[in-house]
Amino acid sequence: MGKKVLKYSLAFVLALSVILSVYSLYHYSGSTEGFRGNFQHSFTQGSTNRSWGSGSTNQGVWQRGNFSQGNGQNGQSQWQMPRSRADFRGFRGTSSKHGVYIMAYATVVFLLFVLSYYALKNKKFKLDFQSDAFIIALLFLIGFFMRLYIAATIEGFSGDIGLFRSWAQSASQDILNFYKNTPSCDYPPLYIYVLYFIGKIASIGNLLHYYNVILKLPSILADIVSSYIIYKIANKHFAKSISTFISTLYIFNPAVFINSSAWGQVDSFFTMLVIIAVYFLSEKKLGLSSVFFTAAVLMKPQGIIFAPVLFFEIVNERSLKKFLKAFVASLVTAVIVLVPFAIGQDPLWIFKLYEKTISEYPYASVNGFNFYGLLGANYVNSGTKLFVFSYSTWGFLFIVLTTAFSWFIYIKGKNSKLSFLAALIQIAGVFTFSTGMHERYLFPAVTLAIIAFLYVKDMRLFGLFAGFSITSFLNMYYVLFGSLRNSFGFIPMMVSLANVVMAIYLVKVSYDVAVLNRVCTFDLDLESHEIHTTI
Repeated sequence: MGKKVLKYSLAFVLALSVILSVYSLYHYSGSTEGFRGNFQHSFTQGSTNRSWGSGSTNQGVWQRGNFSQGNGQNGQSQWQMPRSRADFRGFRGTSSKHGVYIMAYATVVFLLFVLSYYALKNKKFKLDFQSDAFIIALLFLIGFFMRLYIAATIEGFSGDIGLFRSWAQSASQDILNFYKNTPSCDYPPLYIYVLYFIGKIASIGNLLHYYNVILKLPSILADIVSSYIIYKIANKHFAKSISTFISTLYIFNPAVFINSSAWGQVDSFFTMLVIIAVYFLSEKKLGLSSVFFTAAVLMKPQGIIFAPVLFFEIVNERSLKKFLKAFVASLVTAVIVLVPFAIGQDPLWIFKLYEKTISEYPYASVNGFNFYGLLGANYVNSGTKLFVFSYSTWGFLFIVLTTAFSWFIYIKGKNSKLSFLAALIQIAGVFTFSTGMHERYLFPAVTLAIIAFLYVKDMRLFGLFAGFSITSFLNMYYVLFGSLRNSFGFIPMMVSLANVVMAIYLVKVSYDVAVLNRVCTFDLDLESHEIHTTI
């Protein structure tokens, strides 16, 4: 009876989410802070109040203009490209009118996180149903249509959506000369292929009206894929009902959908590549792992943060053959992705692109709620001295220390299953203590923490999953809904402090797991589907 009630309830919620999605798309205005229907995407110089950062400068602003349909030859829209991504540094996020609903939803979900953590840690936790494929399918479909509704309802971050749209337009017209025609682009080539297809799809019929929703679709689908990967991994270690519960925590996690559906960013897509790479590494499939690690680096420079984890396993294998296999796989992947864009370019163009991207934000913190934000160094030049070293030097030292510690944990653990824990150490340590961190860069920690928990079965990692979900959500929320001003207030400072504390706590947990073999875990009764905590 309980299982039947659950199915009917989920079917009702799915029907409701589909109706809401169709309604929001039917009444969709095509507005994204400067886009409404077929309006020109223009960038002009002007004075505007900065929503965050330090100091005061004149920033560019989005303005509506007359849309020109066609250029007389190929029927493509005319666009005036933004000059660079940095021009959007001071822009407000999306309208705050939906912020209260997002925050209300997040409060309820995170409260459930806390309750489920203590239920798992201190009491018997019993689910009254045995999960099956139908229930899983319903949950994933609800997650998809919920995101589709949000994507069509919430405008998104104007600067990012505007740039992705202009890049997609440029790529769809001439992808081979994309970087020549689009000097504003600071993304490596992999995601440009995705934007190329988005530009082509949006040019079909009336789909141009839904351009900004289509731009969010790859990340929305990546959310669903990542949720499925979490479910499949959980299935290897737990009963299906527990696996369903854990994957549900991810798919309805506010920190996940605010990035993809509300903001319109691509961190979900990037994180999907990272977890696939780490998964293949944990399965000792170095060739496939190298392909996806390389793909992550070729999508966003932050992929370099996770590259050491692949190096750890290659060194651990001590096999020249496996090293060559990994090297060839990475090289072939890089060649396939880069060559179409390299025609007629400087031989070192890709390195110059990475250099340009990394140097674009020379600040101690770029709205990141981390150690430097806690010190009040948001948008403070990274060359500024802190004690004997500059912020940038401190950041580099912390990157070295973080990588050395994660390598130490990996070696001591003597198990490739700790690769997710090592990847979590990398992103948590680099985000918290390195310079130039944006508000979104902690996002992969949410996914890596829950998967690391699945492998290690340490309840403290489940607690960190909840903690990183909360701090990552709040960091993005404060920027997206325009609540962040020139300096951090009480809540951003407390969130920054929480990230510092959790990063340090992660060090302790990792040391306990890999060195002391001390795990705060639980026994799972597969027949009754009950969890009992043991140390």
